[in-house]
Amino acid sequence: MTKGLIIGSPGAGKSTFARKLRDATGLPLYHLDLLWHRPDQTTYTQAEFDRALNQILKKDRWILDGNYQRTLSLRLISCDTVFLLDIPVELCLAGAQSRVGKKRGDLPWIETHFDEAFRQEILHFPQIQLPQIYKQLEHCQGQKEIFIFHTRQEADAYLAALSR
Repeated sequence: MTKGLIIGSPGAGKSTFARKLRDATGLPLYHLDLLWHRPDQTTYTQAEFDRALNQILKKDRWILDGNYQRTLSLRLISCDTVFLLDIPVELCLAGAQSRVGKKRGDLPWIETHFDEAFRQEILHFPQIQLPQIYKQLEHCQGQKEIFIFHTRQEADAYLAALSR
């Protein structure tokens, strides 16, 4: 693996997995949330986001953490490995709730509350975004290495085996 994507629902543990994967592989890690969100809690434009993303995709080695469905097909073309964290919605909700009030390296501010719109995004992820992700991954079968984890224990077992 030289170019890896980590995708899945908010709260699934993508950023945690990404940091551990970076530590195990030495690949540079980029969080898409940092390309989209400004420290003042506004967002960059789509054009600014796309420029920054394209600069990363041109590099020889990377890990990209984040879902951002709009750019998934572009990222799938550029990567060689995909990690999908298809974690149950209850765990994703708990994961997102647990990070409120904590400083994180993948978001340029500290969340002060669990936003209701964000909660709804997590609740609807399995019905709206996940089927689209699986459809896109079907088109990559045989061209990309694809790992799908249904539990955090599966993801941790992969990382443990990689570190050996």
